[in-house]
Amino acid sequence: MVLVRFKSTYLILFLCIIFQATSCAQNSSNIKVGAEQTSQYVKLLKGKKIAVVANQTSVIKNANKNGDTHLVDSLLSLGVSVKKVFAPEHGFRGDADAAELVKDGVDTKTGLPIVSLYGKSKKPSSKQLEGIDLVVFDIQDVGARFYTYISTLHYVMEACAEAGISLLVLDRPNPNGHYIDGPVLELAHKSFVGMHKVPVVYGMTIGEYGQMINGEKWLENGIQCDLKVIPLENYTHKSAYSLTIRPSPNLPNDKSINLYPSLGFFEGTIINAGRGTEFQFQRYGASFFPKSNFSYTPKPNFGSKYPKEKGKLCYGVDLSASEKLSSLNLEWLIDAYKKTPKTEKFFGQTFTIHAGTKKLQKQIEAGVSVKDIKKSWQKDLNTFKKTRKKYLIYK
Repeated sequence: MVLVRFKSTYLILFLCIIFQATSCAQNSSNIKVGAEQTSQYVKLLKGKKIAVVANQTSVIKNANKNGDTHLVDSLLSLGVSVKKVFAPEHGFRGDADAAELVKDGVDTKTGLPIVSLYGKSKKPSSKQLEGIDLVVFDIQDVGARFYTYISTLHYVMEACAEAGISLLVLDRPNPNGHYIDGPVLELAHKSFVGMHKVPVVYGMTIGEYGQMINGEKWLENGIQCDLKVIPLENYTHKSAYSLTIRPSPNLPNDKSINLYPSLGFFEGTIINAGRGTEFQFQRYGASFFPKSNFSYTPKPNFGSKYPKEKGKLCYGVDLSASEKLSSLNLEWLIDAYKKTPKTEKFFGQTFTIHAGTKKLQKQIEAGVSVKDIKKSWQKDLNTFKKTRKKYLIYK
């Protein structure tokens, strides 16, 4: 009798797991992004001169399986008067290295002028917006504060507000929208890789984030943008969402996107986090680490012309088979710090702007435990959560 109950319990558990997995997959496939809801926004664009802020992720899935259609191509085919494209970090086609300046140019397919928002200026000028009636913003974010597309959103909103131009955000899911974690940025360390008092992982879509920028009056002089968001359908912050297009050159798959908020801290250190390999943000290592069973050699490749430790045999840790994260992992950062000889300078000048605070570096150097480091974040996180709640569109 006990054996029967035991087997029945496991059968029920197994069926529940299968159901949850199936539901998760169904939720992901049923999600409809803002750009796909043309009937909701094309009527707002007709008869107006439009500028689009977009990159390679700004696509509409085609039901006929003939490939995705870029938003710009879709708008032109629908008779919308698109006058120019603004390109963020990594460029309009998403092929520039991180932190590599993006040049102005012309889109060879449409002949439209492309204006860089990651070159001499990161904000559209009043001259660049002359004659524009409305700006459309459609870029896939990954939910990490130091991923610069939310900073681009800020400057676009500010430019639109100053010029008296409306902004339409076509919302997209946040693949790291299922949790909130990390130190909240201190404004003394404000930069393009962190402009607002938010944690490293903020758990909002880019549409919700835009509403927060507006509502909290974070734009210059507290001005507000005439903002409208085309929301997602069939989405919650717990929804699984798989990206079919790299949001940037060094985020090749879902695993790298999930690990990025935790491994992004390595950008401010001398440690290689997989750049120069085909497993970007899925491993970390250095030539000066103790020898181990796992090793790799970073080499120049797509999206990383000059990777750290280029051409050197690195020993390190492979995270490509790690479990999905629902919180920031600091163990890897601390592990790397401990493995680095004292003769090497582990922390670089940009670590503070990535962390958003000087405290994290000091805590690691002092040997503070992960538990106590995370405990020191809680007061600021609770304050942020109250602010965030006011601007949520989705559960």
